Amino acid sequence: MSFKLSLTKTVIKWTPNKLISWVTNIILKDIAELTDFNFDLEARKSYMQVQLAGESETIDVWLENFAIITNEGSYKFILEQAKSNRIWLDNILSRIAGKEWKIPVTAQMAPNIEFLAELLKPK
Repeated sequence: MSFKLSLTKTVIKWTPNKLISWVTNIILKDIAELTDFNFDLEARKSYMQVQLAGESETIDVWLENFAIITNEGSYKFILEQAKSNRIWLDNILSRIAGKEWKIPVTAQMAPNIEFLAELLKPK
């Protein structure tokens, strides 16, 4: 494992969830509020709880086993499991989960896609 990769994993692990929530809530002001968040890169699990503006109940989303698969210079994102506490969102997530999605490599992304693929390589 490269030093850059190791450092990035450490920074992700040590970033406080409160800081992520605070920054996200600045961006989503008047749209939604991130009320709870957890991200575990090693276990490939993420949980988020969002309160949409004007809604009384929160939306909970769980993501598991996500990765970037590389194959001869092409990159695909896969999300094995995704679920929520809302039926409509569960239906959307069921159409996304378990499928490989081609990542278009733009000029801005090209210098970093290999690093991201290494960071999110399948377990």
